Amino acid sequence: MLRLSKKTWLALEAVVDVAINARPDPVQSKEITKRQGIPQRYLEQVMQQLVHAGILKGVRGPRGGYRLARERRRITVGEVVRVVGAMESADDPVTTGPSELGERVIAPLWEEVQRDLMERLEKITIDDLCRRAESASAAIDTPAADFTI
Repeated sequence: MLRLSKKTWLALEAVVDVAINARPDPVQSKEITKRQGIPQRYLEQVMQQLVHAGILKGVRGPRGGYRLARERRRITVGEVVRVVGAMESADDPVTTGPSELGERVIAPLWEEVQRDLMERLEKITIDDLCRRAESASAAIDTPAADFTI
């Protein structure tokens, strides 16, 4: 069965969290860690890759953090999956080639299935996931506005 990797799962959670909570200030990674229970060691490396890919924008400074680099309706789940997939393939390169059967039969089948899946994921936006989270009343925990001077 196809499995969603832990890094991909966490990256999608983090991007949706940023999409929901980055108003008016950027979202700090420690806030995402607290809300979503994402381990800090995974989060920072994934967030940096998402910044490099143009999905997130890093904001420096004491009130810095992350924002979406584009409107959430213009970022697809497929983009996030590709970024994390590239990270994972760099971490785990294939060292042995498949057999002739694997090369001629299994590999083309797997490529076709992955292509079909990515086509579907390219049609789902971060905005779609945000709306699903809102309708499911997912644990978003948007902080209340602080008007103290």
